Amino acid sequence: MVFHFTNALVRAPGRSVVNGLSTQSGPRPTFEAVAAEHAQYIKDLQVAGLTVDVLPPLEDYPDSIFVEDPALVFAGGVAILLRPGAPSRQGEVKEIAGALRQRFGRIMAIEEGFADGGDMLLTPAGMFIGLSSRTDQKGAAELANLLQQIGIPSRIVNTPPGTLHLKSDCSLIADDHVLCTSSLAASNIFDGYRKLVVPETERAAANALRLNDTILVGDRFPQTIQLLQQQGYKVSAVPTQAIGRLDAGLSCMSLRWSTLSR
Repeated sequence: MVFHFTNALVRAPGRSVVNGLSTQSGPRPTFEAVAAEHAQYIKDLQVAGLTVDVLPPLEDYPDSIFVEDPALVFAGGVAILLRPGAPSRQGEVKEIAGALRQRFGRIMAIEEGFADGGDMLLTPAGMFIGLSSRTDQKGAAELANLLQQIGIPSRIVNTPPGTLHLKSDCSLIADDHVLCTSSLAASNIFDGYRKLVVPETERAAANALRLNDTILVGDRFPQTIQLLQQQGYKVSAVPTQAIGRLDAGLSCMSLRWSTLSR
């Protein structure tokens, strides 16, 4: 089951996090606000049953708090190092590689093109690889080849125009159920899946995170929380007001895997 996790790896924010990449208008968040939300995020991972390891901050890389973009991890002791599409983030790969080698027996890496973890959605049927401003065709194709080597089929898809990452607009909340924006629902990407569409005023809520039997959702999205609860899901509301100003989603702040067979 793709939602079963026992472990997570996160990185504490550095004070430079306030200078991270952002498409948001308005003032930048304070370091204190981001740090407080990140600390609560760690607690929520732990409440969901995960053991969380925290890596030290990297002041040279403001966006390094978003550890899912430079790497993918899988049950069975496999990790894949990616190549982030933003030039300022490409050095994050070598910074996280050592931590992954300590925890995973097999490390693979893409060598050409660009691919961000935020564009990758794992389902029981395989991996969706979204093409975006951060993931190009060459990187997607190389990643698809690596995934094939570890027995994971993949499908390369186009994200809607203006979407930062595929998972900015969607999250898997059950084996056949996707939480998504209206624009993604209108595409043919998730044909065959049930779709729960977030309100237009809460588009950022589409990036939720299911951990075991709990779905984390930003606490600033009450309508989406209600929709999920009406569908019978257990929801935990997580503060994301400050981190959201840095184009962040809940999935991008951790790498998650299981050490148990199911």
